[in-house]
Amino acid sequence: MQENKHKEIDVLALVIKVLKEWRTLLTFIVASAILGVIVALSTPREYTSNVILAPELSSGGIGMTGNIADLASSFGIELGKKSSMDAIYPELYPDIFSSTDFILSLFDVPVRLKDDPRTRTYLEHITKDTKVPFWKYPLIWLDLLLEKPGVPGKGKSEKDHYRISKIDNDICNGIATSMVCLIDKKTSEISISFTDQDPMVAAIMVDTLQHRLQNYITEYRTKKARSDYEYYKKIVAKSKVQYEKVQKEYTSYADSNIDPLLQSYKSKMEQLEDEMQLQYNIYSQMSAQMKAAEAKIQERTPAFTIIQNAYMPVKPSNRRSLKVFICLFLGILADAAWILFLKERNKK
Repeated sequence: MQENKHKEIDVLALVIKVLKEWRTLLTFIVASAILGVIVALSTPREYTSNVILAPELSSGGIGMTGNIADLASSFGIELGKKSSMDAIYPELYPDIFSSTDFILSLFDVPVRLKDDPRTRTYLEHITKDTKVPFWKYPLIWLDLLLEKPGVPGKGKSEKDHYRISKIDNDICNGIATSMVCLIDKKTSEISISFTDQDPMVAAIMVDTLQHRLQNYITEYRTKKARSDYEYYKKIVAKSKVQYEKVQKEYTSYADSNIDPLLQSYKSKMEQLEDEMQLQYNIYSQMSAQMKAAEAKIQERTPAFTIIQNAYMPVKPSNRRSLKVFICLFLGILADAAWILFLKERNKK
């Protein structure tokens, strides 16, 4: 009968062994603390501003089925997508923010700094006002050596719409990491946040994202109704011209023949009167359709309730003290690994 031998690790003994080498531990702690302070002071402060919206849900997503799906999703069970009249539902809003076309449209957003009221574009703010930590400079220099420096803000090439410059692509990737859009499946609340090194820019940009999203969804949901309205508007204008033309012809003929004796004159007048009535009916029906399409635009326009507006943050979102604590923790782990595993191997 073979006995299973289990090796037990005495954690207390390992801790005591590490503490006995207190000089080495102190060296690692001091070195990691100095490194942590250098990293913390070299990291630019960042500020995050956020807004919270409550969108109007379409009728297709409300009901017992939608409630059951929401309840199941809270336990990690997906029962399929909610039935909705819209192809763009709240879960797709983060994909809108991450699209290259949407990010390129943010280059020209006018912003101002907290301590500088002069207006500049967001692209100028990124290229001129943004600070970079020292450990990123080697990558920037290497990138400049390997690639030809381009001019930021050119966007897509005029000759080839499918191409975008590398420098603009890198800027888009950086902006994408600054934007966060979260959807609460239970309450359907939309939380939008934006992070920047200047608190005023963060507030301006998150407010811009809020309005851009509202305009995007409004334009999408009212696109069909607006198209119908423009169509009926043209038909109404055309039918009005036809009606006025027939009316003028009928009036002129009636004034010329006040007491018609011949039956041919009476028949001609009745024919003109019938044609005038027909054109009036067409004009009246098209006008009613145009009014209905105009009302449909208002009906399809979504209503967003602002739960929290955009404000300039007071405190930075990245805490420098946290970086120091992380470096201290890693220094202690490195000291333990050195004493427990690497020191003996080094002696051998």
